[in-house]
Amino acid sequence: MTSPALTRLAAARVQGVPAGLVSICSAHPLVIEAALLQARDDGTEVLIEATCNQVNQEGGYTGMTPAAFRDFVHGIADHVGFARERVVLGGDHLGPNPWKHLPADEAMARAERMIAGYAEAGYVKLHLDASMGCAGEPAALDDTQTAGRAARLAAAAEHAAPGQAVYVIGTEVPTPGGALEALDHLQPTEADAVLATYAVHADAFRDVAKGDAWRRVLAIVVQPGVEFGHENVAVYAPERALALSASLDAMPGLVFEAHSTDYQPEASLRRLVQDGYPILKVGPGLTFALREALYGLDAIDGILHPGHDRLVDTMETVMLAEPKHWRSHYPGTFDEQRLLRHYSYSDRIRYYWPVPAAQAAVDALLGRLGDSPIPETLVSQHLPRLHERVMLGAIPPLARTLLIESVRDVLRIYGRACRPSATPSTKERQA
Repeated sequence: MTSPALTRLAAARVQGVPAGLVSICSAHPLVIEAALLQARDDGTEVLIEATCNQVNQEGGYTGMTPAAFRDFVHGIADHVGFARERVVLGGDHLGPNPWKHLPADEAMARAERMIAGYAEAGYVKLHLDASMGCAGEPAALDDTQTAGRAARLAAAAEHAAPGQAVYVIGTEVPTPGGALEALDHLQPTEADAVLATYAVHADAFRDVAKGDAWRRVLAIVVQPGVEFGHENVAVYAPERALALSASLDAMPGLVFEAHSTDYQPEASLRRLVQDGYPILKVGPGLTFALREALYGLDAIDGILHPGHDRLVDTMETVMLAEPKHWRSHYPGTFDEQRLLRHYSYSDRIRYYWPVPAAQAAVDALLGRLGDSPIPETLVSQHLPRLHERVMLGAIPPLARTLLIESVRDVLRIYGRACRPSATPSTKERQA
């Protein structure tokens, strides 16, 4: 069943009461747990998305197929008492990217098997991204080729689960994982370009994806001018995107999807929702908050239990031992790279938390801190954003609770931005 929260976005905008939906793009179990707990308390659905590189029929870098990732999320939902039917699963950048080193026919055949697997596993929000060239092709394809391949992917999903999915098209997105250069501002997508994308996809769907699949296209990915680099953030400037936002009037029933909204101020997120970008994707911003809390707990543990190996040192060793996830992203001297490895907004460290040595170090840290209350003064020193709530008794000063709350604090910002006319709840005011 398609999510009501997704399908009402365009109508809400037209009616002048815009509402948004945050898309959780993370496979970290604590992030997913935090998202489910926040949605449970807010009384909302939760949208959790996996990417083609992360989850596919060959396992991706998480080692999970679409069905396995679904079961992973549902298991966490069962654990925290969140109804499975309120979990909305999505697939992001679904296309040939994991196999673009292969000839196009083979890469697309694998991409079609992948999206069929997502559809069969019950994922209802599918972002079609066939913009990249495969072996022997240009790095980026033209609109006609991209749209034709996107329609092929939609047809494969429709064959696997007829009438189930809603689709997101368009591929003009920020660099995955953050920009490599310093940022000042970004040029939003030109209105003419997005209208051309819309038209060429409409033609391709009519030719390839039969039935009513085109009527279930709900959003187009565009660049509204938001991004983050290693050390700074390009904040949304509404005046730069006026023409882009206005172009939605020529595409009835659609909204825009904004990628890389991580680290945007709450006012900017709220304005994005109001301006027609109600699907707000966030991923590294959540694991960045988790890493901040873990390092804060690591410092506290060093005071309470001196003499143990520090988590920050273990993570440095783990990342140096296998640099493939950060080396091509982090420039500079060794000392400059070391700073980025741990503290970059790009948060490439997120790829290393599943490594056994990293998992063991986190488990050991949480085991030492256990269920013993952490002194308020140490929370004030190393996790100051949580101190007032601990002091007032709103949350217990327990290590795992403090980790979850640190992630939920980011999600609370998104939740308020997605409900622009809502009054903060009592729990939100306490937070």
